[in-house]
Order: sequence, then structure tokens, then C-alpha cells
Amino acid sequence: MTQKITPSTVLFLTISPLLWAGNAIVGRTVNEMVPPVTLNLLRWTIAMLILLPLASRVFRRGSALWPNWKRFSLLGLLGIGLYNTLQYLALHTSSPINVTLVAASMPVWMMLIGRMFFGSSISHRQTIGAVLSICGVLLVLSRGEWHVLMSMRLVPGDLLMILAAIIWSFYSWLLTLPRDPQEIRHDWAAFLLAQVAFGVAWSALFTAGEWSIGAQQIVWGWPLAAALLFVAIGPAIIALRCWGIGVQRVGPTIAGFFSNLTPLFAALMSSAFLGEIPHLYHAVAFALIVGGIVVSSRR
Repeated sequence: MTQKITPSTVLFLTISPLLWAGNAIVGRTVNEMVPPVTLNLLRWTIAMLILLPLASRVFRRGSALWPNWKRFSLLGLLGIGLYNTLQYLALHTSSPINVTLVAASMPVWMMLIGRMFFGSSISHRQTIGAVLSICGVLLVLSRGEWHVLMSMRLVPGDLLMILAAIIWSFYSWLLTLPRDPQEIRHDWAAFLLAQVAFGVAWSALFTAGEWSIGAQQIVWGWPLAAALLFVAIGPAIIALRCWGIGVQRVGPTIAGFFSNLTPLFAALMSSAFLGEIPHLYHAVAFALIVGGIVVSSRR
């Protein structure tokens, strides 16, 4: 695995947080239309139906999927079933600024989990890069006024997001293990479908639990349909594919720094939808986040 960042790798690792920012905005918009765990199931079911015509061969008898079903079941549980469910639950129960702030700890968890469970070392450059990147996120969240951060308090939804960040870190590191059969690893649609299929099964199990404790009804309509189509194609299929490519090229630690672009993109999107003009602190925050990426990735 090379640690050199090419322009195409930067593009892949930037597309993912851009789409995830859109996912956060849409998730907050439809949280009154559909229960959070059910939203995750509907999203990935649509994604699976889109992938089926492209890679249905992965389910045939004799496919390399079946001897490796435990690995893909684990990837589906962590990256699709648990992470996304916890993210929607966090958006449903916590304030957006708190959720985004907690998600900014992703590079730190990437480094710690890599060091503790996957034998990865942590360099001084990566530590400095993490500090710069998190400062950029804090600047966005505080809107340039640090007293805003001091008034924040953690709520149960924030703890869910911490758990989600840890789970996503494990998922990203597992992507780097060379255990996938070649016929699946080199077929992007098959590789995604193998994970998504198991992820949908896990999500269905979680959704059954949600409805058993009295989840509210789904408010069907064109707004919800459009939202589901977007989160299934963009933040699900495209973002997951781009993230997988980036992680396999430069590793989870460096890729983790790109995830801190998500709150910046979310703030800019919110400003655009609200008709507000971006401020100077957005530019400063972008410089800090990108600076963290550059410093951490230098040899």
C-alpha cells in the first residue's frame, strides 16, 4: 500500500465527504417522515436493487462470496448496518452541531485503532495533522466564535456518534486486509453488493427491533422518495465505492483526515440552501483541514 496521494486519490476521498454532507442534511430533513433505523434499511435496500443487475453473479453457487461470507457479513454489519444506523439515530436525537463535532474525532480513532489492533504506527506528522484538521472543524462549528463551543453539552446522541466513529474506523481498517478473493476484489459492483446484501440483512434485523418498540409510521410521498433515491445512489453507492478506493490506496489513517471535510461541506451546503454568503472562517477552516491532510500524508 502506497502512502503517496495522487490527484485521483484526492478526488475520490473528497467525493465521499461531499456526499456524506448531503446525507446529513437530507437525514435531518426527513427525520419526521421515517424512523431513523427504517430509513437506513430503505436506503440500502434501494442501493442493493441498483447493484443487483450489475453484479448478481456474486450470489451464484460456486461464487467466491460463500467461502468468505463471514468477512463480508462483518463488513456489512460495521459499515452499513451499525455505522449508518447509529448516524441516523444520532441525527434524530442530538443537535447537528454536536453530531458533527463528535464526528470530527474520526482521524484520532483511525490512528488509535490502527495502532492498537492493526500494528500501524503513529507519526509526529500525523499527530500535528490531526490537531490542524480538528481545529478547522471546530472553527466551522463555532462559526468563528469560540464561546459557542464552550456552551455545548454532550447528550446521548453524541455518545452514539462516538460509537459510530469507532465502528467506521474498524470498518476502514478491515478494508485494507488482503483477504478478499480476486474475482470480487477487482469487481467493484460485486465487492459492494457482497457487503450491501449482508448489511441489508443486519439492517432488517435492527428495523424489526425498532418497530417492535413502537416506531412511528412512514409518511410516504415524493419528498421522501426523492430523498431515499439520493441517499441510496450518492452517499451509499458512490461514496462507499470512492472511500474504498481511497482507503486501499493510502490507508485508513490518512483517509480519515478527509472525513473532516464533511462538516465544512455541510456548513457550505446549509449556507447555500439558506441563501447565506460563506464567511471568512470557512476559508480559514478549509485551509486548516487541508493543511492537516498535507502534513499527515507527507513522508
